[in-house]
Amino acid sequence: MQFGRYFEEFEVGAVYRHWPGKTVTEYDDHLFCLLTMNHHPLHIDAHYAETSTHFKRNVVVGNYIYSILLGMSVPDVSGKAIANLEVESLRHVAPTFHGDTIYGETTVLDKRESGSKPDRGVVSVETRGYKQDGTLVCVFRRRVMVPKKEFAGPEQPSFPEPRPSS
Repeated sequence: MQFGRYFEEFEVGAVYRHWPGKTVTEYDDHLFCLLTMNHHPLHIDAHYAETSTHFKRNVVVGNYIYSILLGMSVPDVSGKAIANLEVESLRHVAPTFHGDTIYGETTVLDKRESGSKPDRGVVSVETRGYKQDGTLVCVFRRRVMVPKKEFAGPEQPSFPEPRPSS
């Protein structure tokens, strides 16, 4: 199973659809808010959301949606990355609620060889996240440094060698 891509394997214009999707639960959202110390009542207080917002329910914190999409993209985009260089832009386009399922896809925008190191290149991508009904919820662009295949060592599986049982 492929995990990430070498520089030569990226083609400008290619679209990678990330699967499976992720259904966002109230637990996921609240745990992320607590871990990141984002205690805004819009995200964690159902009574506040119902009585004080036009959504009338909790909105999933946007950085959790971004994190889900970034994670979804790793096997297709940055699984072999040397470095994540930059998040150029991040837009939260529409709200996400508990019970929504997030799907993502990434388009390769550009690629260039490194000017200082011949063993790598930089790939620019845009990732888009959609809810189950097709509503665009999040868009971000990032740049990733990836190795060239000719300079990569042998692929080593991380699965341990089974030992005989005693």
